[in-house]
Amino acid sequence: MNEAYGILQYSKKGAAEPVGKTLRSAVANAQVKSQDGGILVDIDDLMVRQAYVDEGPTLRRWRARAQGRASPIRKRTSHITVVVDTKEV
Repeated sequence: MNEAYGILQYSKKGAAEPVGKTLRSAVANAQVKSQDGGILVDIDDLMVRQAYVDEGPTLRRWRARAQGRASPIRKRTSHITVVVDTKEV
């Protein structure tokens, strides 16, 4: 898991910050769920199984243009999913 944190922390890509937040949230969820179930999970035993982005809802707005016309503005959103699991021994 430390390798994934390092890659995202030093990446120059704009999407690195939201993906990093989602990864931290997935690790925290895994720890909380493991405490509820009785089996404690160590952060070093976790690995990223899947990571993907799906298209979310699009907000549609209109922008005024010349001669009384309008052009559409589409504000796109996305859903980030990160699945973490323990390493297989």
